[in-house]
Amino acid sequence: MDTRIDRRRFLKIAGVGASGILLPVYGTPVTAAQLTNEGMDARSKKALADVVLNTARKAGASYTDVRIGRYLNQFVITRETRVENIVNTESFGAGIRVIADGTWGFAATNDLTPDGIAKAARQAVAVARANAKYQKEPVQLAPVKGVGEVSWQTPIEKNAFEVPISEKVDFLMEVNNAAMVAGADFINSTLYLVNEQKYFASSDGSYIDQDVHRLWAPMTVTAVDKKSGTFKTRNGFSDPVGRGYEYLDGREADKIHGQTVLYRNSYDMIEDARLAAQQARAKHGAKSIKPGQYDLVLDPSHLMLTIHESVGHPLELDRVLGYEANFAGTSFATIDKWRSGKFQYGSDKVNFVADKVQPGSLGAVGYDDEGVKTGSWELVKDGVLVNYQAIRDQVHMLGQKASHGCCYADSWSSVQFQRMPNVSLAPGEKKYSPKDMIRDVEKGIYIIGRGSYSIDQQRYNFQFGGQLFYEIKNGEIVGQVEDVAYQSNTQEFWNACSAICDSSDYRLGGTFFDGKGQPSQVSAVSHGCSTARFDKVNVINTKRRIS
Repeated sequence: MDTRIDRRRFLKIAGVGASGILLPVYGTPVTAAQLTNEGMDARSKKALADVVLNTARKAGASYTDVRIGRYLNQFVITRETRVENIVNTESFGAGIRVIADGTWGFAATNDLTPDGIAKAARQAVAVARANAKYQKEPVQLAPVKGVGEVSWQTPIEKNAFEVPISEKVDFLMEVNNAAMVAGADFINSTLYLVNEQKYFASSDGSYIDQDVHRLWAPMTVTAVDKKSGTFKTRNGFSDPVGRGYEYLDGREADKIHGQTVLYRNSYDMIEDARLAAQQARAKHGAKSIKPGQYDLVLDPSHLMLTIHESVGHPLELDRVLGYEANFAGTSFATIDKWRSGKFQYGSDKVNFVADKVQPGSLGAVGYDDEGVKTGSWELVKDGVLVNYQAIRDQVHMLGQKASHGCCYADSWSSVQFQRMPNVSLAPGEKKYSPKDMIRDVEKGIYIIGRGSYSIDQQRYNFQFGGQLFYEIKNGEIVGQVEDVAYQSNTQEFWNACSAICDSSDYRLGGTFFDGKGQPSQVSAVSHGCSTARFDKVNVINTKRRIS
């Protein structure tokens, strides 16, 4: 099966990468040049897929799909003036899923010969039949019309894998130097590059060839106060994206100038490193927040995480039904609340839309891993819960006839299952900027960037921090503050949403390595929104200690 990197190397990569994330470091170590080699052509993949479909049908499968995948990863990890690690991996194989005797079966192989893949197809049918004795009800698949031979590719301008390693290292060294010159004591910077070359075929009549690219450039800048021995950090404001290396061009038109510089469709990492050093240093002199109730003005770079945890996860149907609890628990947003048609998830300003199509987003693909053409659908409309996230074998539980198109597997060797699509808060309709919003706040805090957080196993009670905090008094920012976290519950928080900026402020954030399932899998997902206001939210001081 898949050759995995040894545990010691994995821990080194995870330790110097972004903390608290699950890194999908699987595959065979290869050279950087091998990542740019041409993979198997579509004609050869179709021939192998037909072997699978015919073999499974003869063995008794009523439905079959096969995913032939080549998964490429490149991680370039640096700290100050040195390279900590460079990782290049390739993984190539096929995952086969069947229904036989009304039950799912799955098998995977990296033996991509006609005999090897036929053997795996027969094994998948055997697994289904062995499971059938425990299946209480047959699998019900929502119908999908075959699309024939089609292809889709992430619309990139520059393939990141074709950029020489030396150029990437030089770039990160320049980033690190900019931070150190501006006052940082330490900096970690990383490039994560992913390319999924996926070929899907099914007995429905689809042959879908997709080439998916993702990129993320995180960093953490640290400033130490020599007198007290304390340290402050500021993470970078890059967004993980479904784009090519052109994202790092840092175009001026994509910069948002306000309390700091933020970014939309491209990222100036060198500029951000310089600002991060200055802002981390400034945190040492910032006033510690006084606990109490505040109106919160939340930038998209911050709010995306709150959306992810309090809306994205609790509206996954498998969590709602209690079928899934790994990494994120189950959900308070139970079926009875949805069926009532009256459950007020948020205020009437709140509209959440799920999608797999936003340009530049992490979730954007042409078809999901069940061959369903992707699109968008409403989750919350005018504050009311109206739908969930569901796939082909789930939608009948909602009385619906079509999959939402949000099925995904992180490898050919993993079985596909329901994963979070992009989940985004719709912008306000009236012209309204973050400056306008701040001007309307008497006592508040403006929060930028994602920080530490905690949420319970029902995705209900939570606490969120951030990167930068600015106190607002009588419509003006009066200074930087520290030690801020807000506490609320999901329904109370989203019902406190009183204003959302217009589409000119709309930006995508996201998470590159979102964990779910057992055995665990990761996926990448974006969350879009404009700056939003939440009234009278409880803010605590994270520095205070109870004696």
